[in-house]
Amino acid sequence: MKGRPEPSQSFQRIKVGLIGLIAVVVLIATASTIIASATHERAIGGSAQANLVAEIAASNDMLPETGEPLAEMGVAPSSANVQDAAPPR
Repeated sequence: MKGRPEPSQSFQRIKVGLIGLIAVVVLIATASTIIASATHERAIGGSAQANLVAEIAASNDMLPETGEPLAEMGVAPSSANVQDAAPPR
């Protein structure tokens, strides 16, 4: 038969459990800090220039809407009929 554990063994088990718990909390806090600082985005060149943004927006408004985004980007040929196109000048 096992007798009652000594008080020193109980105290040591509590100590080991608390040290393990504190170690896990410190590890999680450190990992959280590292991940938060790694995902924090910084502006590389400052803010965007307003006149440049306005020019890009104006040039996009002047493009014809064909409903074919890949053809507008030049990635795929347009499916428009050749007869519909204006003759070259």
